[in-house]
Amino acid sequence: MEKITPVAQAGSAPLFLQWSPIVLGALAATALSSVLLTFAVTIGLGVTSTAPTWRDASAALAILSGLYLIIQAVLSFGLGGYIAGRIRASISTASREETEQADGIHGLGVWALAVVMGAALAALIGAASLNRTPSMRGPAQASVAEPLLSYELDRLFRAGRRANNVDLGAERAEAGRILLTTSSYSGLSTDDRSYLIQQIGALTGLSGPDAERRVDNVILSAKTAIARSRRSTVILAFSVATAILLGAVAAWAAACSGGRHRDGTLVPEWMARSNAIGRRREAVLP
Repeated sequence: MEKITPVAQAGSAPLFLQWSPIVLGALAATALSSVLLTFAVTIGLGVTSTAPTWRDASAALAILSGLYLIIQAVLSFGLGGYIAGRIRASISTASREETEQADGIHGLGVWALAVVMGAALAALIGAASLNRTPSMRGPAQASVAEPLLSYELDRLFRAGRRANNVDLGAERAEAGRILLTTSSYSGLSTDDRSYLIQQIGALTGLSGPDAERRVDNVILSAKTAIARSRRSTVILAFSVATAILLGAVAAWAAACSGGRHRDGTLVPEWMARSNAIGRRREAVLP
C-alpha cells in the first residue's frame, strides 16, 4: 500500500504528499528528456562535442543548441508535473487554493526527483567513459589534453615515415600538457616552445624551420580550440541552469493544470473569479 505523508497546515485541512504520482512523473520526465536529447544529438544539436569539426560550428548553432536544451526541459518537466497532478488523489476537505498548492508541490517533487535521477545517470555515464578512456593507452600514458586537443596532437606528431611499433603515448601526453598552458594568462613559455620544437624535430625528422612552423601553427590552433571549448562550456552551463529553473516552473504549472483536469475545473481559480466579477459588472451596467 502506498505510503502517504501528511503535510500539516495551521488553520486548514491537512494536505498529503503522495509518492506514487511523484515517482511516475519523474520517470516520465526522465524518459522524455532522454528521447529528446538523443534526437538532438542525432540531428547535430549538441552544445559540446569531441569532434574536431565542432570547432568550426558557429555561435548561432551553440545558442540554438542551448535553446533546444531549455525547450526539452520545459516539455519533459511539464509532462512529469502534469502526470503527477492528474493522477494524484485530491482531498475533499481542502479548499481550491490548498488543492492547487498541493498539486504544485507534487510537481516540484517530480522536478527534484527527475533532476537527481538525471544527475546520477550523467555521473554513471561519465564514470564509465573515464574508465574506458585510459585503457586505450595505459594509465601512465593517458593525456589530460585528449580528446580536447587530440587533433592538434595528431598534427604535431605527424610524420611521413615511422616504424609501426613506435609508441608516442608518453610524448603526446607531455605535449598535451604543454599545449594546455597556451590558454593561461602568460601563455606558452619560451622554454616550452623550444622544447616542443626540439622534440618534434627529433620524432618526425623535420628540419629546424619546418618543426618551428608546425609547432607555432599547432600552438595557435590549440589556443583557439581551448577558447571555443570554454565558450561552449559557458553556454552549456547557462543553458542547463536556465533549463532546470524553468523546468521547476513548468512542473508546478503543469501539475496544477493536471489537478484542474482531474477535478473537472478547466480554468484556474483566479481566472474563474475574474470572469465572475466581469459578469457581475456587466449585469449591473445599464
